[in-house]
Amino acid sequence: MAKYLLALDQGTTSSRCIIFDCQGNICSKVQREFPQIFPRDGWVEHDATEIWASQMGVAVEAMLAIGASAADIAAIGITNQRETVVVWEKATGKPICNAVVWQCRRTAEDCERLKREGVENEIRTRTGLLLDPYFSATKLKWILDHVEGARERAQRGELLFGTIDTWLIYQLTGGKIHATDPSNAARTMLFNIHTLEWDAELLRLFDIPACMMPKVLPSSGVFGYTDARLFGGEIPIAGVAGDQQAALFGQCCFDAGDAKNTYGTGGFLLMNTGKAPILPKQGLLSTVGWQIGNKVSYVLEGSVFVCGAVIQWLRDGLGLVKNAADTEHMANKVPDSAGVYLVPAFVGLGAPYWDAYARGGIQGLTRATNKYHIVRAALESMAYQTADVLAAMQTETGTPLSALRVDGGASANNFLLQFQADILGTKLIRPACVETTAWGAATLAGLGVGVYSDIDELHAARRIDRTFGAQMSAVEREQLLEGWHRAVERTLGWAK
Repeated sequence: MAKYLLALDQGTTSSRCIIFDCQGNICSKVQREFPQIFPRDGWVEHDATEIWASQMGVAVEAMLAIGASAADIAAIGITNQRETVVVWEKATGKPICNAVVWQCRRTAEDCERLKREGVENEIRTRTGLLLDPYFSATKLKWILDHVEGARERAQRGELLFGTIDTWLIYQLTGGKIHATDPSNAARTMLFNIHTLEWDAELLRLFDIPACMMPKVLPSSGVFGYTDARLFGGEIPIAGVAGDQQAALFGQCCFDAGDAKNTYGTGGFLLMNTGKAPILPKQGLLSTVGWQIGNKVSYVLEGSVFVCGAVIQWLRDGLGLVKNAADTEHMANKVPDSAGVYLVPAFVGLGAPYWDAYARGGIQGLTRATNKYHIVRAALESMAYQTADVLAAMQTETGTPLSALRVDGGASANNFLLQFQADILGTKLIRPACVETTAWGAATLAGLGVGVYSDIDELHAARRIDRTFGAQMSAVEREQLLEGWHRAVERTLGWAK
């Protein structure tokens, strides 16, 4: 009898595989980074074949580590970096160019032109999204416009489009299944979140041939089966969700008003809004959380483009730290940031600013500033950006948040979470297993093949590691936030 759930967690900087037992215990975990490609300022690409190779490699390695065969895996769940665009040949399965990553800002001018044409409100009404280079539509149009012969080939039905989940499903099934789920489709700016279909008017607006688009299936349920040659037997692929929706599901945020924040490469605050979408006014997004059967859960989302990636920059770009774990110790070496603010607008600013032309800056430097202040300011920037998003979300819903569930790699940093609780004035709850993104995908897959009869069973597997309560005075909180907002103002429109 199958005893494991296998989660493929394909992220922006690494591919991971985590194998869980049905009680939520991690039995095996393997991670592999892959190269980031920066052709020009503000452009970000990935080699989709490297993504597939790294994801397949960690899956095999994770199974070998515990001696698991295909028969031992009840189902595969896939969770992925969202909005990233892959276009490949239907006949060969080979990409026609590098994947254009969600962080890439190459279509900023295209978005500005569309705004001037007055189509943003219509896009927002249909998709719940802002007109921004972040989303897939303008990226896909760019590929069709700039890769030689691509548009003509797409119109002839020779090319397929997919976000990373679709790309992995296609490869895993040997090209038999070209599909996605609503949580990923809703991030393309081509999907109508009310009708749950590809929107014909938006496909026309962006000049995207409908024959390129994947089939949209519920987030939980059997999408297809892996090619038997990959793992020595067929395994059902039965759960798919974009990484942030998967984390919300993995945190058991099943009820309206439940919220979580993920500290990953980016930072993502999501709140479950129930059975109907809310079209916000505060620079937030309304999107699909997941679909199980005929039931759809919607969410409000605030997206921060650079969160944990600022630590990667401290390590790889400046050489200030050897590994991410060093940052907690270094931040505690100084009592505060000495008035230093680091705004990591490396690829613009997301919610609630949505400024594609913002660029990073460090404010408040003096001769007394040292590397510990810089590292501390980098960690604090994650908390400040989250505070901006939560403030907008609370204004939108009119409901103060009593507690925020947290996860992602940087949530292991106790300094960050205490500062976050202080700057929010809100309790933070960290689960015992911070791999909630992978767990969300795994449990969607488990539901899809009947390992769990309903979502109520998932509450029993959730365990809390630690709760962080606010210790900062309201006066100090307001002073720090005022300084942060002054620093942000100085980065806005910098590259315009």
